[in-house]
Amino acid sequence: MLNNLRVRILQTFLALILVYLLILVFLYFYQRNLLYHPNENNYSGNKLTVTVEEVNVPTADNLDLKGWFHKKDLTKYKTIIYFHGNAGTLENRIYKLNHFQNFDINFLIIAWRGFSGNQGKPTEQGLYVDGLSGLNWILDQGVKEENIFIYGESLGTGIAVEIAQNRNFAGVILETPFTSMVDAAKKFYPYIPVSFLLKDKYENKKKIKNINAPILIMHGAKDTIVPFSMGQKIFELANEPKYSYFTKQDDHMMEYNEPLIKVLKKFLEK
Repeated sequence: MLNNLRVRILQTFLALILVYLLILVFLYFYQRNLLYHPNENNYSGNKLTVTVEEVNVPTADNLDLKGWFHKKDLTKYKTIIYFHGNAGTLENRIYKLNHFQNFDINFLIIAWRGFSGNQGKPTEQGLYVDGLSGLNWILDQGVKEENIFIYGESLGTGIAVEIAQNRNFAGVILETPFTSMVDAAKKFYPYIPVSFLLKDKYENKKKIKNINAPILIMHGAKDTIVPFSMGQKIFELANEPKYSYFTKQDDHMMEYNEPLIKVLKKFLEK
């Protein structure tokens, strides 16, 4: 009887190991379906009040990215290149972009491959190509590098940090940045060896020291997706001159209220 019990315990243990291994295999092959959410629209329904031109931004690997371009004066004013976050379409950012009409600023926002009807599938290296393509498109308009602000939101901070390394930009803005995708994934999958399984790692904490432009870090303490401590860590690692806008009330998508607008405008005007 004791031997039968041992056999059952061993069988149960082996079954659990098999199930765990099957979960790892599933996560490895389907991880990008879990990581990227192009069809998740949380902030739809807003109407554009800022004037934009729809543009196509070609990539080095022969994709055309949907973009919105707001041009006030490319010579007189600086230009923001906006790298959006993980969920949804360009329309999800209207509530932010509408505020830019009150700034003396031009801006380009591009949709990632696989987002907003674009062809292709999102990957870390693919999104780096997209980000660089957006930068090159703006440079081709005659805008100088030192007159460009790079703005990254959530996932977009990974592309912003990558693109901003060793460049002479006017400034970098990171909204709800993460230290790395590995660190962020551990929050949701604490019992999974994400360091070994994860393909797209976005190592912001290893790259932030390579940014020498003025940098503004914005994060809310109630962020339930990217821990507030990650924004604090990125700020700690960033080079001077650096500025922060940390709030107690904001969740992951920060409210574009009067205090935030004031901080953002002050940073852009410097």
